[in-house]
Amino acid sequence: YAMMKVRTALVPVVNFTQNTWTIVLLLGLFMNIAGLTALALIFFSFSVLFQLVTLPVEIDASRRAVAYIEQSGMSSKQVNGAKKVLTAAALTYVAAALTSIIQLLYLMARYNRNSNR
Repeated sequence: YAMMKVRTALVPVVNFTQNTWTIVLLLGLFMNIAGLTALALIFFSFSVLFQLVTLPVEIDASRRAVAYIEQSGMSSKQVNGAKKVLTAAALTYVAAALTSIIQLLYLMARYNRNSNR
């Protein structure tokens, strides 16, 4: 699955950037170094990219799980319950991705506003 391969390739980069972007951002703000602040935004962008790549992977996993459960011989009540849970699980990834996108846009707007002063 191509998206899973992309996701797997991003893991080492995201592990590093996700653990360091906040520190780099704070250093950039406190030391008033715009380059560090911009670097922090680039680091955070990798986390957002990772979430966007993870989204179709997780939605596909939920879809495949529902198909498997439907064929497993469970009662329709159990299948409906499982569908609700798997749909909710997939939607948590949608919410996380949207939250990260909004946060990135906010940080970029703040950076642009502060760099234009």
